[in-house]
Amino acid sequence: MIQADKTPPHFLSHYYEAASGPFRSLSNLPLPQAEEVLDNIRHAGKVFASKRPTDYLVNRRMVEKQVRQSFLDKGGKPRRYTPHYLIVGECPWVKDWYQEGRDVRIPLAALTVDIVSFTYGDSYPAMRYADGKPYHAQVYTLTDLPILIETYGLPQVWNNEGLYGPVRYIEAQVWANEPLLPFLSCEP
Repeated sequence: MIQADKTPPHFLSHYYEAASGPFRSLSNLPLPQAEEVLDNIRHAGKVFASKRPTDYLVNRRMVEKQVRQSFLDKGGKPRRYTPHYLIVGECPWVKDWYQEGRDVRIPLAALTVDIVSFTYGDSYPAMRYADGKPYHAQVYTLTDLPILIETYGLPQVWNNEGLYGPVRYIEAQVWANEPLLPFLSCEP
């Protein structure tokens, strides 16, 4: 059940393809290998990621560097060069991005302020599109999260259908493996 608009959820959700397993990321691969995997996904045309533009991975990596640097500037201590991506609360419709979508939940209490950052919306559009919204091009910390939700609400409540732009959830970037170890596979 989706939390009330101003109530901070007490967990993060990670959505993934059942056949692949959780916390696999193209960002963990060298760019040529990641491009090859994404090309295969595009050609299969079966999941949301198949719609990614040809410059997606180059731009994704620039966004990841920008988010990481902003997090460092706010006192973060990332233990990974690229993050694991999760969503604050739940967004059941994200399972539709996959052929056989699954999710895992990580309690916020399992995370510390130095290893998790947030963007209001998916970091890819949130860091790239200047639309005048005060929460865009911003990186938030765990300490900021309750105020962020109190100020703007949970996007999955007020923009569940995506009628008001690309902000449909708050993305969490977990910059360490330790809290996710029970769910990590050995492969990217």
